Amino acid sequence: MIQLDRHDASKLDSARAIVRDLSSVLVAYSGGVDSSLLLKLALDELGDRAVAVLASSPAYPESEQEEARILARSLGVRLVEVTTNEVELEAYKRNHPDRCFHCKEELFETLEPVRRDLGLDHIAYGATADDADDHRPGHGSAVRRGVRFPLLEAGMGKPEIRAAARRLGLPNWNKPSFACLSSRIPHGTEVTVAALRQIESAEAAIKALGFKQVRVRHHGDVARIEVEPAEIARLVSERERIVAALRSAGYEFVSLDLEGYATGSLNRTWKPTS
Repeated sequence: MIQLDRHDASKLDSARAIVRDLSSVLVAYSGGVDSSLLLKLALDELGDRAVAVLASSPAYPESEQEEARILARSLGVRLVEVTTNEVELEAYKRNHPDRCFHCKEELFETLEPVRRDLGLDHIAYGATADDADDHRPGHGSAVRRGVRFPLLEAGMGKPEIRAAARRLGLPNWNKPSFACLSSRIPHGTEVTVAALRQIESAEAAIKALGFKQVRVRHHGDVARIEVEPAEIARLVSERERIVAALRSAGYEFVSLDLEGYATGSLNRTWKPTS
C-alpha cells in the first residue's frame, strides 16, 4: 500500500475535514486529478450527499468528457450533466486575459440551480494551492459566489494531490494537466467554435500517436505544437504523419516549439490596447 508522508497525510486529513463540514455538496467535476480527488473525498465523507456535475461545451473535447464519465461510473457517484454556453458570450469570445472569469461565471450560474434543485448545501471545485500563485481570473468568480475549494483550503498543491489520488486508488492520479481548448488561442484572437474543433482534431491526431501532454497553439493558419521536451525527438520522427494530420485538420503550416510544453505560454503575447 502506498503511504503518504506525515505532511501530505495531514493536509489530506484537513481536506477530508473541510469536505465533511460541508454536509452536502455538488462537485464541479471534469475528470482531471484535482476534481477527481475532491469527488472521491466527498463520496468517502458524505456518501449520497455528494453529487458530481460534468459540464460540456465546445471548449472541451468529447474524449475528455467520456473519460470523466467512465471514472464517475467506476466510483459509483451520481453524475449530472449540464451544457454551458460560454463560447456564445461576447466577453468570452473576445479572449482577453479575463476569459476564464467569464467561463466560471457561466459555469457557476449554470450549477447554482442544479444545487438548489438537488437540495445540496454547497458547490465545490478542485482549485489547488498552486492556483493561488498563478493567473486564475476564474477563481475570483468562485470566491464571490461562495463556492468552496477544499483542496486549496487545506493547502494541497499538485504533487500532494497526485500522491493522495494514487494512495486512494484513483486511476488518473498521473493524468496530464488539461486546460480548455480556448487556452490554445492567443489572447485578443476571437474564440470560435470552428477554431476549437480544429484544435481538438489536431491534438487528437497527435495523441493517437502516443503523446500524452500535447498542446496545439492556434495561430490562424499556423499550428504550433508543444510536447514535453523529452518527446520532441520522437515527434520529429513522426513529422510526415503529423503534418498530414494537421493539414487535414485545416492548418496550412505546422511548426514545432523547441522550448516544449509550457503552461500559459500564450500569455507572453498579450499586448493590451490603451
